[in-house]
Amino acid sequence: MGWLEQMRITWLERTLAGLNWVARRRGQTGRLAAHLATGIDGEDAAFFYLRRKGYIVVARRWSSGNAPGDLDLVAWQGPMLCFVEVKTRTAHDIAAAEASVDSHKRNTLRRLARYYVRQLPQDTAPPVRFDVLSVYLVPGQKKEFQHFEGSFGWSEGRDYEWR
Repeated sequence: MGWLEQMRITWLERTLAGLNWVARRRGQTGRLAAHLATGIDGEDAAFFYLRRKGYIVVARRWSSGNAPGDLDLVAWQGPMLCFVEVKTRTAHDIAAAEASVDSHKRNTLRRLARYYVRQLPQDTAPPVRFDVLSVYLVPGQKKEFQHFEGSFGWSEGRDYEWR
């Protein structure tokens, strides 16, 4: 990724942060619970992090309408379709953020990913990867990211056909 593209991403990130600040000051952010607002801030930070790494993000907070839950980020890294689960924390706790992606959450993400892949216009499924991206937004410190590429697969002990 070129210097100009990096500057463009930085400018967009700062613009979004400025608009969010203005909205908060004017009291127009809605009445989100603190943990939901933190999650959205983390997803925004993860979006820009992935863009800087050259990913093409095609969906944010995607839901199928048929199944509960959502996919935080869906992105292409070359020919690989990546489903990224973002976990945001405001402190380094005893348990790492990525540890909260348990088997139930992985199954939910797999089910949603199947819905997403089925709605693609191609006959065969692209290569798919499930990532977990931990974002630490500790007040007074620089944002910290831990990206676990391919942290789990389509199955846990059994094979899966995508259609």
